[in-house]
Amino acid sequence: MKTLFKLLFFLFLIIFSGKSFSQEIVENYKPLKNDSLRFGTGDKDFLPFIQSGYTLMLPENKTTKGVLIFLEDSGYDKKNKSSKQIYNQASEKGFAVLSVSTEIPFDFYLSKLSMISTHKLIREVFDKHNLPNENIFFLGAGLVGHRAMPYIKFMKESNLEFQLNIKGIVICNFTMDFTRKWYQHKRDIRINRINLWEPKFINYMLETHLKGTPKTAPKNYNNFSSYSYFDERKENIKFYKNYAVRAYIEPSIKYKLINQLRTLYENNATDMVGFLAELELAGNKNTELIVLQPEDNPSPNKSTQATWDAINKNELTDWIIKQTEK
Repeated sequence: MKTLFKLLFFLFLIIFSGKSFSQEIVENYKPLKNDSLRFGTGDKDFLPFIQSGYTLMLPENKTTKGVLIFLEDSGYDKKNKSSKQIYNQASEKGFAVLSVSTEIPFDFYLSKLSMISTHKLIREVFDKHNLPNENIFFLGAGLVGHRAMPYIKFMKESNLEFQLNIKGIVICNFTMDFTRKWYQHKRDIRINRINLWEPKFINYMLETHLKGTPKTAPKNYNNFSSYSYFDERKENIKFYKNYAVRAYIEPSIKYKLINQLRTLYENNATDMVGFLAELELAGNKNTELIVLQPEDNPSPNKSTQATWDAINKNELTDWIIKQTEK
């Protein structure tokens, strides 16, 4: 009986392995810098630097048709946890998946140095691994998704020799309007109903790098925001109007009201819907909004990462493939 069980178990492993996609994983990260970054005014308000570098998933025995790029953090979380969720689907369709990290912890790409570092790493990967500069998609939730927006703007504004041939952007539950975000955090601090680490950290970084508040430096906040309701000219929309854009939002209105006393204004969904509306006005006819309902994400953790975790990656991959066929 035991022998029969072992044989059946071995057969199961063979069948299961046969359905898995062969992948090659390449990692290249620089040694950790022994230094830290100030994120507040307190004596202990410092964060250690993280490793800059990349992880590349290559589909073995397949011609690489395109590249999915995640600007992920190498520290403070499970490395590449967002990109790993789409490895199998990407491998099946012949897509490479690239995760790139700077050395800045919780990097908002407030500095051009971060974007220059990212650009150099991406070019290094494309050259070293002979990746095709076509069918390029940026994806991500929270900071991972946000970083793609200023990076794309930086790349298009700069006279760089190497330019990515971007096909589309998959944006998921992140802040686009940092004027709104600053006011949200001022309210969070005033009513003091949640953990204030994030509101204090983000507002400190914004005020430091943007040289003031939305009241004293509104143009700097408009320039940094991919979309801002308060920017009458909406000048940054032009950088994204020619791409296929799919946006995922999970408003979680009741959850945020009960647990955080947040209003509809303190919600990333507000930014993303406004962004799509402005793209439409700019002539982009290839946008799509996916609204995750409570039944789509049973997780009690209503965070940006939880939204990404709940996305149907098979259906998302089908959408990506359709864009490459247009």
